[in-house]
Amino acid sequence: MLKIRSGYRNRPCALTPKQVRLLLESIDTHTILGIRDYAVYAMMYQLGLRVGEVHDLNLADLDFKKCKINVIGKGRKPRTLHLNDELIDILSQYIAVRERFLNSWLTPALFISKKGNRLAIRTMEDNLKKILLYIPFELPFNVSCHTLRHSMASHLNDNDVDILIIQSILGHSSTRSTEPYIHPSQDRIRKAMEKLPGVKFVKELIRNGELNLSFQKPFRPKRE
Repeated sequence: MLKIRSGYRNRPCALTPKQVRLLLESIDTHTILGIRDYAVYAMMYQLGLRVGEVHDLNLADLDFKKCKINVIGKGRKPRTLHLNDELIDILSQYIAVRERFLNSWLTPALFISKKGNRLAIRTMEDNLKKILLYIPFELPFNVSCHTLRHSMASHLNDNDVDILIIQSILGHSSTRSTEPYIHPSQDRIRKAMEKLPGVKFVKELIRNGELNLSFQKPFRPKRE
Protein backbone atom coordinates (compact mmCIF):
# COMPACT_ATOMS: atom_id res chain seq x y z
CA MET A 1 0.00 0.00 0.00
CA LEU A 2 1.24 3.47 -0.92
CA LYS A 3 1.36 5.74 2.10
CA ILE A 4 1.08 9.50 1.73
CA ARG A 5 3.78 11.18 3.73
CA SER A 6 2.35 13.68 6.17
CA GLY A 7 3.87 17.08 6.84
CA TYR A 8 5.70 18.08 9.96
CA ARG A 9 3.35 19.40 12.63
CA ASN A 10 5.88 21.36 14.63
CA ARG A 11 8.37 22.64 12.13
CA PRO A 12 11.22 24.21 14.17
CA CYS A 13 11.95 27.90 13.79
CA ALA A 14 15.26 29.36 12.67
CA LEU A 15 17.09 32.65 13.19
CA THR A 16 18.46 34.71 10.33
CA PRO A 17 22.26 35.06 10.03
CA LYS A 18 21.97 38.65 11.25
CA GLN A 19 19.96 37.58 14.29
CA VAL A 20 22.56 34.93 15.16
CA ARG A 21 25.31 37.55 14.90
CA LEU A 22 23.41 39.99 17.13
CA LEU A 23 22.71 37.25 19.66
CA LEU A 24 26.41 36.36 19.94
CA GLU A 25 27.37 40.04 20.11
CA SER A 26 25.03 40.41 23.10
CA ILE A 27 27.32 38.18 25.18
CA ASP A 28 29.72 40.08 27.46
CA THR A 29 33.13 38.69 26.49
CA HIS A 30 34.97 40.85 29.01
CA THR A 31 34.45 38.14 31.65
CA ILE A 32 35.65 34.53 31.73
CA LEU A 33 32.05 33.33 31.93
CA GLY A 34 31.20 35.43 28.88
CA ILE A 35 34.19 34.05 26.95
CA ARG A 36 33.04 30.53 27.84
CA ASP A 37 29.41 31.18 26.86
CA TYR A 38 30.42 32.78 23.57
CA ALA A 39 32.41 29.64 22.72
CA VAL A 40 29.50 27.39 23.75
CA TYR A 41 26.87 29.06 21.57
CA ALA A 42 29.26 29.70 18.67
CA MET A 43 29.95 25.95 18.59
CA MET A 44 26.24 25.11 18.70
CA TYR A 45 25.67 27.33 15.67
CA GLN A 46 28.79 26.81 13.58
CA LEU A 47 28.94 23.03 14.12
CA GLY A 48 25.21 22.39 14.52
CA LEU A 49 25.75 20.66 17.86
CA ARG A 50 23.04 19.48 20.22
CA VAL A 51 23.24 20.91 23.73
CA GLY A 52 23.91 17.39 25.02
CA GLU A 53 26.82 17.00 22.60
CA VAL A 54 28.40 20.21 23.87
CA HIS A 55 27.89 18.98 27.43
CA ASP A 56 29.76 15.73 26.65
CA LEU A 57 32.76 17.38 24.97
CA ASN A 58 36.17 16.84 26.53
CA LEU A 59 39.32 18.88 26.11
CA ALA A 60 40.93 15.85 24.42
CA ASP A 61 38.28 15.93 21.66
CA LEU A 62 39.88 19.07 20.19
CA ASP A 63 42.68 18.83 17.64
CA PHE A 64 43.73 22.31 16.55
CA LYS A 65 46.63 21.01 14.44
CA LYS A 66 44.28 18.98 12.24
CA CYS A 67 41.47 21.53 12.60
CA LYS A 68 38.93 18.98 13.80
CA ILE A 69 36.82 17.99 16.78
CA ASN A 70 35.39 14.60 17.74
CA VAL A 71 31.74 14.58 18.76
CA ILE A 72 29.62 11.83 20.31
CA GLY A 73 26.03 12.11 19.13
CA LYS A 74 22.78 10.27 19.79
CA GLY A 75 23.17 6.57 20.38
CA ARG A 76 26.86 7.17 21.17
CA LYS A 77 27.44 7.60 17.45
CA PRO A 78 30.79 9.39 16.83
CA ARG A 79 31.46 11.94 14.10
CA THR A 80 34.36 14.24 13.27
CA LEU A 81 33.73 17.86 12.31
CA HIS A 82 35.97 20.49 10.76
CA LEU A 83 36.98 23.57 12.77
CA ASN A 84 37.29 26.75 10.73
CA ASP A 85 39.77 29.49 11.62
CA GLU A 86 37.14 31.64 13.33
CA LEU A 87 36.01 28.82 15.62
CA ILE A 88 39.60 27.84 16.43
CA ASP A 89 40.23 31.44 17.48
CA ILE A 90 37.08 31.49 19.65
CA LEU A 91 37.97 28.20 21.33
CA SER A 92 41.59 29.28 21.82
CA GLN A 93 40.43 32.36 23.69
CA TYR A 94 38.29 30.19 25.97
CA ILE A 95 41.04 27.61 26.60
CA ALA A 96 43.37 30.47 27.55
CA VAL A 97 41.06 31.29 30.50
CA ARG A 98 39.79 27.76 31.24
CA GLU A 99 42.44 27.25 33.92
CA ARG A 100 40.92 30.13 35.88
CA PHE A 101 37.81 28.06 36.57
CA LEU A 102 37.67 26.26 39.92
CA ASN A 103 39.30 22.81 39.85
CA SER A 104 39.76 22.99 36.08
CA TRP A 105 42.63 20.49 36.21
CA LEU A 106 40.42 17.86 37.88
CA THR A 107 37.92 17.47 35.06
CA PRO A 108 38.42 16.42 31.42
CA ALA A 109 35.36 18.45 30.40
CA LEU A 110 35.88 21.11 27.76
CA PHE A 111 33.36 23.49 29.28
CA ILE A 112 33.34 24.01 33.04
CA SER A 113 30.92 25.69 35.44
CA LYS A 114 32.03 28.33 37.91
CA LYS A 115 31.84 25.61 40.59
CA GLY A 116 34.37 23.49 38.72
CA ASN A 117 31.96 20.88 37.34
CA ARG A 118 31.15 19.87 33.78
CA LEU A 119 28.87 22.59 32.43
CA ALA A 120 25.31 21.31 32.81
CA ILE A 121 22.74 21.22 30.02
CA ARG A 122 20.28 23.15 32.19
CA THR A 123 22.89 25.85 32.82
CA MET A 124 23.50 26.33 29.08
CA GLU A 125 19.76 26.58 28.45
CA ASP A 126 19.22 29.04 31.33
CA ASN A 127 22.20 31.19 30.32
CA LEU A 128 20.84 31.48 26.78
CA LYS A 129 17.50 32.72 28.14
CA LYS A 130 19.37 35.43 30.06
CA ILE A 131 21.34 36.45 26.96
CA LEU A 132 18.10 36.72 24.96
CA LEU A 133 16.94 39.46 27.34
CA TYR A 134 19.62 41.75 25.89
CA ILE A 135 19.21 41.11 22.16
CA PRO A 136 18.17 44.23 20.19
CA PHE A 137 15.21 42.59 18.45
CA GLU A 138 12.02 40.67 19.23
CA LEU A 139 11.16 37.20 18.00
CA PRO A 140 7.70 35.68 17.45
CA PHE A 141 8.90 32.28 18.67
CA ASN A 142 10.79 30.79 21.60
CA VAL A 143 14.55 30.44 21.11
CA SER A 144 16.43 27.53 22.65
CA CYS A 145 19.88 26.03 22.25
CA HIS A 146 18.41 23.74 19.59
CA THR A 147 17.33 26.80 17.59
CA LEU A 148 21.01 27.49 16.84
CA ARG A 149 21.36 23.99 15.38
CA HIS A 150 18.25 24.45 13.23
CA SER A 151 19.47 27.86 12.09
CA MET A 152 22.83 26.51 10.99
CA ALA A 153 21.16 23.80 8.87
CA SER A 154 18.82 26.35 7.26
CA HIS A 155 21.68 28.71 6.42
CA LEU A 156 23.68 25.91 4.82
CA ASN A 157 20.62 24.99 2.76
CA ASP A 158 20.21 28.62 1.65
CA ASN A 159 23.81 28.47 0.43
CA ASP A 160 23.02 25.40 -1.70
CA VAL A 161 24.87 22.90 0.48
CA ASP A 162 23.77 19.35 -0.40
CA ILE A 163 21.32 17.82 2.08
CA LEU A 164 23.57 14.76 2.42
CA ILE A 165 26.38 17.00 3.70
CA ILE A 166 23.99 18.72 6.12
CA GLN A 167 22.86 15.28 7.28
CA SER A 168 26.46 14.26 7.94
CA ILE A 169 27.24 17.45 9.88
CA LEU A 170 24.15 17.10 12.06
CA GLY A 171 24.82 13.41 12.67
CA HIS A 172 21.49 12.17 11.34
CA SER A 173 21.04 8.57 10.24
CA SER A 174 18.84 9.59 7.29
CA THR A 175 17.82 12.66 5.32
CA ARG A 176 14.27 12.20 6.68
CA SER A 177 15.58 13.44 10.02
CA THR A 178 17.35 16.38 8.34
CA GLU A 179 14.40 17.71 6.32
CA PRO A 180 12.57 19.41 9.25
CA TYR A 181 15.72 21.41 9.98
CA ILE A 182 15.74 23.09 6.59
CA HIS A 183 14.04 26.48 6.34
CA PRO A 184 14.35 28.29 3.01
CA SER A 185 14.66 32.01 3.68
CA GLN A 186 11.99 34.46 2.52
CA ASP A 187 14.48 35.89 0.04
CA ARG A 188 15.08 32.46 -1.46
CA ILE A 189 11.32 31.80 -1.64
CA ARG A 190 10.81 35.14 -3.42
CA LYS A 191 13.54 34.38 -5.95
CA ALA A 192 12.02 30.96 -6.61
CA MET A 193 8.59 32.50 -7.22
CA GLU A 194 10.13 35.07 -9.57
CA LYS A 195 11.28 32.17 -11.79
CA LEU A 196 7.70 31.06 -12.55
CA PRO A 197 7.07 31.35 -16.33
CA GLY A 198 3.86 33.33 -15.78
CA VAL A 199 5.61 35.86 -13.55
CA LYS A 200 8.41 36.32 -16.09
CA PHE A 201 5.87 36.84 -18.90
CA VAL A 202 3.88 39.50 -17.00
CA LYS A 203 7.08 41.32 -15.97
CA GLU A 204 8.21 41.37 -19.61
CA LEU A 205 4.86 42.86 -20.72
CA ILE A 206 5.11 45.58 -18.07
CA ARG A 207 8.73 46.32 -19.01
CA ASN A 208 7.75 46.72 -22.69
CA GLY A 209 4.81 48.96 -21.85
CA GLU A 210 2.32 46.44 -23.23
CA LEU A 211 0.56 46.00 -19.89
CA ASN A 212 -0.50 48.71 -17.44
CA LEU A 213 -1.72 47.46 -14.08
CA SER A 214 -2.45 50.90 -12.59
CA PHE A 215 -6.13 51.52 -11.81
CA GLN A 216 -7.94 54.52 -13.32
CA LYS A 217 -9.91 54.91 -10.09
CA PRO A 218 -9.04 53.67 -6.63
CA PHE A 219 -10.90 50.52 -5.71
CA ARG A 220 -13.56 51.06 -3.06
CA PRO A 221 -15.43 48.04 -1.68
CA LYS A 222 -19.24 48.38 -1.51
CA ARG A 223 -20.81 48.67 1.87
CA GLU A 224 -23.40 46.08 2.76
